Amino acid sequence: MSGRPVLSITGIGKTYAQPVLAEVNLELYPGEVLALTGENGAGKSTLSKIIAGLTPPTTGQMTFLDQPYTPGSRTQAERLGVRMVMQELNLLPTLTVAENLFLDNLPSRGGWISRSRLREQARLAMAQVGLDAIDPDTLVSDLGVGHQQMVEIARNLIGDCRILILDEPTAMLTAREVDLLFEQIERLQARGVAIVYISHRLEELKRISQRIAVLRDGRLVAAESISRYNTDQLVALMVGRDLGEHIDLGERHIGAPVLRVEKLSRAGKVCDVSFEVRAGEILGISGLIGAGRTELLRLIYGADRADSGRVFVGNPLRETKVSSPAEAVRNGIALITEDRKGEGLLLTQSICANLALGNMPAVARHGVVQSSSELALAERQIKAMRIRSSSPHQPVGELSGGNQQKVVIGRWLERDCQVLLFDEPTRGIDIGAKFDIYGLLGELTRQGKGLVVVSSDLRELMLICDRIAVLSAGRLMETFDRNDWSQDRLLAAAFAGYSSREAMLGEAVSPLQEFSV
Repeated sequence: MSGRPVLSITGIGKTYAQPVLAEVNLELYPGEVLALTGENGAGKSTLSKIIAGLTPPTTGQMTFLDQPYTPGSRTQAERLGVRMVMQELNLLPTLTVAENLFLDNLPSRGGWISRSRLREQARLAMAQVGLDAIDPDTLVSDLGVGHQQMVEIARNLIGDCRILILDEPTAMLTAREVDLLFEQIERLQARGVAIVYISHRLEELKRISQRIAVLRDGRLVAAESISRYNTDQLVALMVGRDLGEHIDLGERHIGAPVLRVEKLSRAGKVCDVSFEVRAGEILGISGLIGAGRTELLRLIYGADRADSGRVFVGNPLRETKVSSPAEAVRNGIALITEDRKGEGLLLTQSICANLALGNMPAVARHGVVQSSSELALAERQIKAMRIRSSSPHQPVGELSGGNQQKVVIGRWLERDCQVLLFDEPTRGIDIGAKFDIYGLLGELTRQGKGLVVVSSDLRELMLICDRIAVLSAGRLMETFDRNDWSQDRLLAAAFAGYSSREAMLGEAVSPLQEFSV
């Protein structure tokens, strides 16, 4: 790159219980998009947090606009124009969108908040990221996760921005929202803003970035023009080995049904859905965002109450009244939620404690947790899941996203449930970790378990599933066998439930979205 860098990083390292970054040297230039990628646990988020002032480096130096740069906090970094949109949403759900956008600078008049000015400023900020249709007075808790992510992005674009770090910004966005984000990134580039774009989606990196920096095991292994690499070469740099686009789930026996759902319904969400899952089978659930995929899993798990319908579980099948998650677990049903941070983990607690959740009978005696049993459970699952950690006592919040997901899955593996419901199990997980989890799913099916997998990635479903059921507008439109599906047929079924464009746009969270294909 020509010109002077806006940020220079020299010899940056970070050590917690063990080194997570070592001798990283990198420069960032005005108006460029630098892709930052690597496996989960490679050090991407740690490096970004150092730049954004969230954590200090253990070694090394940084300069910002030719001046020494040692931010003591995120607030100090933001005052200088260094912003970071993190994977973890930093919004207050009980406040409105407008209040979240301008929480640190609410417009006032005579000591009172000027609601009219606040709404006007919020509409301008929201328009930049395509949220024009949302009322600024909407509570953040009433928005879907994708729209919340766009609000978080809009918040960080307010004011003077010299460096913008985006950590997996599209993990929860629809195709339309991704396009709007990329348009905004191009505008920021034209203004000379330097952007660090963290993602595992290599097709996005090639589309949006000029250079790519690859971290592996805390060390920088490449920082060059992204045009020099094809996808296979980038994957090899990230994981240190070649990965094919094929997964061998091993020899399996698909047996009798272990889950049957009959005419399950919840008003406005799911309508008369019926299907079966057999022992040793992976059933994929596909559909557009808003089609009812997550809602269907929550009904089966008892997290939401169904208006009608029946659930049968076991071998042989027996009708099961599932009115709560506790009942679902007692009957052998597990749910691996898409929101692992909000619903699946206690981030401040240790790996030991998180794995013990849901397994208290195995680790407690007379109501008291036995430390030795808890530790043995943790060590067993850390080894089985290949969880990268300094020790079983490390707080889960310090782990990478992929390793956090492995903790969630490991908890349910210890419980030995017969039916496992996976909601976006590989969202935000790097390619190498994805294949680890695919292999794990294969092992579960070889044990005779029935798996239901919801995913927005059609390629993923087509890679791992035996059958794919397609939801559209809350209805199950069609179920395809492996030798009968294609991307075109799956997409056609996904749109079939919407009779008109007006009906689609009338949803509170628009289902007019595309898959990742």
